[in-house]
Amino acid sequence: MIDEIMEDAEIRMKKSVESLQGAFTKIRTGRAHPSLLDHITVDYYGSNVPLSQVSNVTAEDARTLCITLWEAGMVKAVEKAIMNSDLGLNPATAGTVIRVPMPALTEERRRDLVRVVKGEAEGARVAIRNIRRDANSDFKMLQKEKEISEDEERKAQDGIQKLTNAYIAEIEAVLQVKEQDLMEV
Repeated sequence: MIDEIMEDAEIRMKKSVESLQGAFTKIRTGRAHPSLLDHITVDYYGSNVPLSQVSNVTAEDARTLCITLWEAGMVKAVEKAIMNSDLGLNPATAGTVIRVPMPALTEERRRDLVRVVKGEAEGARVAIRNIRRDANSDFKMLQKEKEISEDEERKAQDGIQKLTNAYIAEIEAVLQVKEQDLMEV
């Protein structure tokens, strides 16, 4: 019973860290990376599809993304989708190839992004703590229903605390890497 609760908590904590890493990939660092455009959807014959399903996105160099479209008729729709995204990018078109130059980040913008990243990390820490709280309340219920002893409950709570500390340390490491990446000129 205790093992199942611990396993569930660990799976949920792992998902929280993965979610944070996913959020961090959307925050651009000034370097061109194809994953920056992953969340952009394009109107393709009446339905919204991810950009990756109508084109090939590659990093041409450190500051330029290259989008090679599979259909010439999609150029305007893709351009519009990129311009309307929250990334603040201005695509340049040459036939069925769209180049997206990445503007350099100003010092002020870098600091704003670091604040955003810290906020995302705090949200992940809160999620981890909530998972710990849920597991601890499950342990208390088991103890109240006399399914486990007080000693087993205490050991389980110590175990979940160690798990929480490990995942919060992982969040800190991911945050530190992202901050350094953002502040790098």
